[in-house]
Amino acid sequence: MNRLFWIVMAVIGIAVVLLMLNDSSGRTLGFANDDFGRLIWLGALGTLIGASFLRSGRPLGDMARSLGVWAAIVLALIAGYQYRYELQDVASRVTAGLVPGSPLALGVDNGRATVALEKADNGHFEARVLINGTPVRAVVDTGATTTVLTAEDAQAVGFNPAARDFTTLVSTANGMARAATVKTDELAIGGIVRKGMPVMIAAPGMLERSLLGMNFIGSLSGFDVRGDRMILRD
Repeated sequence: MNRLFWIVMAVIGIAVVLLMLNDSSGRTLGFANDDFGRLIWLGALGTLIGASFLRSGRPLGDMARSLGVWAAIVLALIAGYQYRYELQDVASRVTAGLVPGSPLALGVDNGRATVALEKADNGHFEARVLINGTPVRAVVDTGATTTVLTAEDAQAVGFNPAARDFTTLVSTANGMARAATVKTDELAIGGIVRKGMPVMIAAPGMLERSLLGMNFIGSLSGFDVRGDRMILRD
């Protein structure tokens, strides 16, 4: 094994010298330099692995099975990397079915994320919004001028305004309510992220569900509804 190791090291050393001498021409022994380098490294790695198996004394059948298992693992990893975006889409669809309001990532176009929201059983579009890293379920309300959190959701996020801070009047489905204004560090739906967005907090008992309003929707490049799906474009 020691002799084989030094032979492999000598071959690698000669290959490095050849690559240095042929750097300007870009080709070594008829191969492009990049291809030649990969050929040497793969050959050396294959030789060392093969020699290790042979020295182990295991039957050829066992070695063939082990090589087959490792080859399958490597191919699975390569396939997983190549189809990572498709797998993310499948994971998003499964999550959307298990967790109501979970955004479904549709991809990135020109660096801008596109996500979809599925209509809930109550007929409204709901979104699982991450506010400062905390998930909050909110109803998409294009009639609301701003995003409004219930007192309970605000407390979960970490907002605890004093009673004297509820000075702003807002219109809700239950009528007029008083609210306090705060600013989020980050508000995100899927890959769509907004920094420093102001939101309102409804006084305790004044709002049943948090609302995702037009201050967020209006910051998008566009949105549309297709059947039971709402598409949001960053």
